[in-house]
Amino acid sequence: MTDLLTMTGIVKEFPGVRALDGVDLDVRAGEVHCLLGQNGAGKSTLIRVLTGAHQPDAGTIRINGDEVQLNSPTAAIDRGIAAIYQELDLVPGLSVAENIFLGHEPSSFGFSRRHEANTRAREILEGLGHGEIPVQREVGSLPAAGQQVVSMARALSRDAHLIVMDEPSAVLDPEEVANLFRVIRGLTARGVAVVYISHRLEEIREIGDRVTVLKDGATVSTGLHARETPTQELIRLMTGRSIEYVFPPRQEVLTTAPTVLAVDGLSRPGEFADISFEVRAGEILGLAGLVGSGRSEILETVYGARRPTTGSVQVDGKQLRPGRVQAAVAAGVGLAPEERKSQALLMDEAVFKNITVSTMGRFASAGFLNSRAERDAAAELAESLDVRPAGVERPVRNLSGGNQQKVVLARWLLRDCRVLLLDEPTRGVDVGARSEIYALVRKLAASGVAIVLVSSEVEEVLGLADRVIVMREGRAVHTGPAQDIDEHRVLDLVMEGSPA
Repeated sequence: MTDLLTMTGIVKEFPGVRALDGVDLDVRAGEVHCLLGQNGAGKSTLIRVLTGAHQPDAGTIRINGDEVQLNSPTAAIDRGIAAIYQELDLVPGLSVAENIFLGHEPSSFGFSRRHEANTRAREILEGLGHGEIPVQREVGSLPAAGQQVVSMARALSRDAHLIVMDEPSAVLDPEEVANLFRVIRGLTARGVAVVYISHRLEEIREIGDRVTVLKDGATVSTGLHARETPTQELIRLMTGRSIEYVFPPRQEVLTTAPTVLAVDGLSRPGEFADISFEVRAGEILGLAGLVGSGRSEILETVYGARRPTTGSVQVDGKQLRPGRVQAAVAAGVGLAPEERKSQALLMDEAVFKNITVSTMGRFASAGFLNSRAERDAAAELAESLDVRPAGVERPVRNLSGGNQQKVVLARWLLRDCRVLLLDEPTRGVDVGARSEIYALVRKLAASGVAIVLVSSEVEEVLGLADRVIVMREGRAVHTGPAQDIDEHRVLDLVMEGSPA
């Protein structure tokens, strides 16, 4: 295999931050080159340089040996470089086919050829193993996993020679991940190169050929063999630590602890049915199951973002008005949603504004906002959570995914909520920051907060939760202490659905 891409000495600076400090990366045609690093290591910035969204301050980029200037995303696309980003960038109101061909619609004499677009979109989706997705359906009505597939199809529609995949498996269940890997192998067999970014190290070993590791904006190792390099060595290069999952010790939940959250007979047709559970002060309840099993929908219904057809939600013994987010927040319920960029953050606002947005009344007096107190409170929390880079004045969009997640958690910490609903809290978060978030979740529980946790990583649910509900196709098929069930049994339940 020959070098398709060579990036040498790439430097990128932002005000007060040197995001890339001489990064080197070479990718061969027909290989899966895995890019590893903690949140804030520079992976996202490097990819933005490669795709023309950022211009490097120093360094060179060569494609097939020729030095190129990628002055815009269009220039990168013209050179055969496409990207699938961690946070999906689809247009919800457009159809599947319109999203796939957005910006390069099939046309004739200035008129769009919708039939051709629909036909070609269907062919691409069938090649991805998802021919069941209707090409004329609005993308916004698809579940997260379906939208991820459409995002992959859009990249493939460009006939790219190099495709960047940023956490492509984050919202996919095991069967869909296996299908993703099948598609990737088909691409590399045709000579297409894939730059694969993932924090799931077991995926790197299965799908990757070579690995480059970034740390603090610099390349610390490159050309590592993906299957032969020990996992402990990869983690050491990224973080200086040697353990991927570090769960804090469980604190015993007293049987006398009061019930904070009570859910009784909650149902929504086509999503979940007859869900009941209680969470006591200081307890963590985990919801395990495949994508589409109803886990996220349950959290959103408890939060009031969805209205149940039957059932009730109580906080501290008081019933909440169904379908009313304001009522849930007033009762002390907080939600850290799965899609943090589109559902939780004000991307153009400063970090401190995102932290204080739900508690601004605390900093107001006689109709005036005490901005200094607001900033000080946010800065104290940001520092305690090690939000990087430091400084609460910078726009939150300039933070990495893991640090953005810390900002969302800081918001509810400041609010002193009674119930915290966590939907995929470590999605896209590196192995170093995970342990910090695990410790934070345990600390919140120890302070008396009732926590409901959703995660696609079974080991995470079992390691953090005190009790676990296993979901399959909208129904609970198992409820019990987390210590009484293992990962294999959970997978048996979610795949077979046999009640236990």
